[in-house]
Amino acid sequence: MTSEQLRMVLATRNRDKVLEIRAGLTDFAVEILSLEAFPQAPEVIEDGETLEANAAKKAVMIHEYTGLPALADDSGLFVAALHGAPGVYSNRYAGEQATYQDNVKKLLWEMRAVPAAARAAEFVSVMAFAHNGQVHLLRGVCPGSIAPAPRGEGQFGYDPVFIVAGRSRSFAEMTLAEKNIVSHRGLVLVEFKKLFLQLGLVKQEEKN
Repeated sequence: MTSEQLRMVLATRNRDKVLEIRAGLTDFAVEILSLEAFPQAPEVIEDGETLEANAAKKAVMIHEYTGLPALADDSGLFVAALHGAPGVYSNRYAGEQATYQDNVKKLLWEMRAVPAAARAAEFVSVMAFAHNGQVHLLRGVCPGSIAPAPRGEGQFGYDPVFIVAGRSRSFAEMTLAEKNIVSHRGLVLVEFKKLFLQLGLVKQEEKN
């Protein structure tokens, strides 16, 4: 593989994550495939007790199946007043088949009596990159707080109720470009771009 263009697959079927990751890597010569290009790819069971375990498992399994470098993300919302919940179970907080709205509804119900001063939380993203028999793990953290009610129509997951520290808007009230500057996933992508450059896998595209 040359440094002209990195061809890799994202180890997720979540179209919202694919959109964010692609947007975060637009300034690099990277061809990004989603699992839609591999309809027979195995379904990875996220049974790890940590974000790191889940991300690494997804990256390795998809790398082995496709033969391509694979990038996987596992993210979680950690709420102080709920002793770190929903954490690693964020995607299925309200049940295995829960929708984004189901999870937000449960979170707000669990926090119904929590005062504004005690609603601190942080979004954490761990990404794993499997390539040439190695797995690189990087972590991004975005501190903030939980709003008392959903705000905004954009983005996905818990974004309507997560307010970034030092800002007045929820993730859902931001554009994707604005969110990627400050979000947990955006921050870890910045570190991965540095890693890709160090490994000689990519080159940064010049802007006219």
